[in-house]
Amino acid sequence: MIARPRRAAVLAALISLVGGFVLSACAGGAADEIDYAVDGTLITYNTTTVAGAASAGPQAFARVLTGFTYHGPEGQVVGDRDFGTIAVVGRTPLVLDYQISDDAVYSDGKPVTCDDMVLAWAAQSGRFPGFDAASRAGYGDVAGVACAPGQKKARVTFAQDRGFVDFGQLFAATALMPSHVIADELGAGDGAVTTALQAGDLPMIDRIAQLWNTTWNLTPNLDLRRFPSSGPYKLSSVGEDGAVVLVANDKWWGAKPVTGKITVWPRGADVQDRVNANDYDVVDIAAGSSGTLNLPGDYVRTDSPSAGIEQLIFAPSGPLLNPAARRAMALCTPRDQIAHNAEVPIANSRLNPTAEDSITAAESAAEGGQFSTSNPVAARDVLGGNPLTVRVGYQSPNARLAATVGTIARSCQPAGITVQDASSDAVGPQTLRDNQIDVLLASTGGAAGSGSTGSSAMDAYDLYGGNGNNLSGYSNEQVDGVIGALAVTTDPKELARLLGEGAPVLWGDMPTLPLYRQQRTLLTSEKMTAVSSNPTRWGAGWNMDRWALTR
Repeated sequence: MIARPRRAAVLAALISLVGGFVLSACAGGAADEIDYAVDGTLITYNTTTVAGAASAGPQAFARVLTGFTYHGPEGQVVGDRDFGTIAVVGRTPLVLDYQISDDAVYSDGKPVTCDDMVLAWAAQSGRFPGFDAASRAGYGDVAGVACAPGQKKARVTFAQDRGFVDFGQLFAATALMPSHVIADELGAGDGAVTTALQAGDLPMIDRIAQLWNTTWNLTPNLDLRRFPSSGPYKLSSVGEDGAVVLVANDKWWGAKPVTGKITVWPRGADVQDRVNANDYDVVDIAAGSSGTLNLPGDYVRTDSPSAGIEQLIFAPSGPLLNPAARRAMALCTPRDQIAHNAEVPIANSRLNPTAEDSITAAESAAEGGQFSTSNPVAARDVLGGNPLTVRVGYQSPNARLAATVGTIARSCQPAGITVQDASSDAVGPQTLRDNQIDVLLASTGGAAGSGSTGSSAMDAYDLYGGNGNNLSGYSNEQVDGVIGALAVTTDPKELARLLGEGAPVLWGDMPTLPLYRQQRTLLTSEKMTAVSSNPTRWGAGWNMDRWALTR
């Protein structure tokens, strides 16, 4: 159970501004290479796009693309002083001064500068069309980023009364992409991106957006010059099987990584065989996704809850366009049985998903048990006796989700709802957007893994109108107001009031149907040290530069 308060991450961030990067390391006898299996596919270096945030990219690149903070083993925000520091210089409005380390340099020799911050803000603020960003949470509250091109300091000023409480989540690991790569693609100088964004040069910004969306796609024959690193590891190659090879970055200015090479493997159907053959040293996946795993004696297993919510995300078009059809689908879905099979309680939270405390009771009260058990009679009545065919997709192979779809199909058949399994290894957010499926069965943001930022204020934006990872296309001004208020509120009574206001609307409109908190399984060779689970989308990879394997 995740018992930490939703604002604990902020406190950790503030404390960490004067703290250091404290990670354990193995002193000697380390192997030269570690094999690391993750949840989903590795399709892009840019994990702030809709597809990237839902992919396994955050698990792979947390120590490749560093930032002012990273997410520790409890999902807490920790300051990365190797990268830089943050200082609060104003409260009304909130004003933050960011200082990038003088030593910070990309693996191609180019300095890390505030230009990268300007690009991250512009891409994720929602101000400029064209950027396929996963979320505008927090960045949309920033009034401006004062940055002189090429410099290592920036002042970030938030809009009046929009002091984003979880500001430690911004400009974090994997959030900052190398702006000079886009400048090179444009055939312009390194400061050209910042100049265009600050001047509001819309034609140039459109070109920047398209490059930001696509330049960092991962393919076997990629040009490594486009993929410089700002962390202990750098990208070395991408295999035909989708595996990503990371090697020590000789330009890294901090403590050298313990292990010189880590190969990150997208999860496939052969996890059991690979574990039996000792091919994997670390496996970080959703519990049950690979079926019942029988571990050899030289592996250690740890199960823990993630901050992500496994859920049905309904398409913005097709047979479930009408809220009545979505409610009918929810009425015949046996959430109690599905949660029982996952050996966890039902999850009712959409607006406060990372917390399990008394505040969350407001969302459960709004559900009132109406959608807890399968009620095919009520579902049929809502549909007026008309038949309905629904395609449910999920990223395969996934034994648990396959069983979930089968359970829903059997329960909904008496209601006249035919549920078709539309899984494939390529299913994800774009599949839902393209109307290839009617429901995406996935975790937060459409992820195969946790998908969560670790912050309820951030994750709630999945239902904010116009947000990139609002995959259901849901739009409701009242709910937008609630989500916006939650992001700048710390008072528990006000949080509970806001949840009590928004939850009934969401249960009525049913853009998504939460099922249960996704559980995580971490397998490690007994010869591994310094590996720990993590409830957020960055997973166990948050400290991979400290991992060691003895042979």
